[in-house]
Amino acid sequence: MNNLLAVRIKNRMGDFSKGQKLIAKYIEEHYDKVAFMTASKLGATVGVSESTVVRFATEIGYTGYPELQQAMQEMIRNKLTSVQRMEVTASRIGNNDILDSVFNQDIDIIRRTMEETPHEDFYRSVDAIVKARKIYILGARSSLALATFLSYYFNLIFENVLLVQSTSEGEIFEQMIRVDERDVVIGISFPRYSRKAVKALNFAHNRGATVVAITDSALSPLAMEADNLLLARSDIASIVDSLVAPLSLINALIVTTTLKKSEEVSQVFKRLEDIWDEYGVYEKVDDKSIEPAL
Repeated sequence: MNNLLAVRIKNRMGDFSKGQKLIAKYIEEHYDKVAFMTASKLGATVGVSESTVVRFATEIGYTGYPELQQAMQEMIRNKLTSVQRMEVTASRIGNNDILDSVFNQDIDIIRRTMEETPHEDFYRSVDAIVKARKIYILGARSSLALATFLSYYFNLIFENVLLVQSTSEGEIFEQMIRVDERDVVIGISFPRYSRKAVKALNFAHNRGATVVAITDSALSPLAMEADNLLLARSDIASIVDSLVAPLSLINALIVTTTLKKSEEVSQVFKRLEDIWDEYGVYEKVDDKSIEPAL
């Protein structure tokens, strides 16, 4: 458990009521589960009232239970194993409909991302990307899907975009050997954070490139190397990484850069449409074929 939280509990243990001691003991033994429990759920689990849980949080120096819960979530963000994720996910969903629960969870993640993403960093990132000589995009493990998506659209908008293949550290550095202060490097990683992505951003930062980090927290190891930090919430308790908020943020990045270069991009898309038509890239759908039968 986080040393600061453990010290706070230890220092106040003698002043706790019987109910608060039950809470303290449960947190010490099951902090990975408590991090995702509501105050009422924690109270019911240990046999105390919700108000007792809230008072416990303030007793150890937090403004309320949400701040205590956030401290625990930040603490374990990069430590939950796949088995722990499964246990927490099952516990949170309980007897609720799984489909509705996942949808509602993703809706909440996007809402919190919209509230927390610094707009200044976002628009600074766009300006740097538009001016860059070359754009490097890196995403390892599950974040590779996000990096590939961003790279696909940026390759339509810009002339010099490289999706860095993260098969090994040596190959990463070989692909980025010419990076310098004229370039932008976009690194994407979410818990559990990729060590390769962190090292690649450190490499780019040391060579003067503008580093844009797309990650979930200011405490993320990617954040330390970033000139511009774009935060997107990711549900770390889910069995799979929830990437809806990062994808939404990337969509906004693509749209904004496209509008910044609207005249140039418009000409590119006109040429692409001619090529797609000439070579039959897309299946043509006859309007008559989709009319409802009478």
